[in-house]
Amino acid sequence: FTTAIPPAIAAAAAESIRHLRKSSTERNVQKKNVALVKKMLNSAGFHVLDGNTHIVPIMINDAKLVKDVAKFLLEKHNIYVQPINYPTVPIGSERLRVTPGALHSSEMILQLVEGLCDTFDQLGIDRQFTLKNYIA
Repeated sequence: FTTAIPPAIAAAAAESIRHLRKSSTERNVQKKNVALVKKMLNSAGFHVLDGNTHIVPIMINDAKLVKDVAKFLLEKHNIYVQPINYPTVPIGSERLRVTPGALHSSEMILQLVEGLCDTFDQLGIDRQFTLKNYIA
């Protein structure tokens, strides 16, 4: 019995690192996908925090509600999005953590945005939160 990762997993991880040191293709596609997600979410009326990372936070500002949104998305739309609660973020600033990757297609991104629209509509959540709501 051991807690070490299997040699095949270690070799695959090392090869991935070697590949990504030489290739920017995956990073460029991920950046394009992050920009597309942000543009589509903003167009659909969601409050997305600004940032320069691959993480796209969608503000919910309520611990129970963010869990309900994540559960509804998974059960009704087969989409997993990580809910983020205290202590990771301050109480009252709960959010979904959307992390687009290089392997997400435009169709998958559209499905995500449509699923979020339906989820917010079904749960009666206002898509737009003001900075005042965020801080309060």
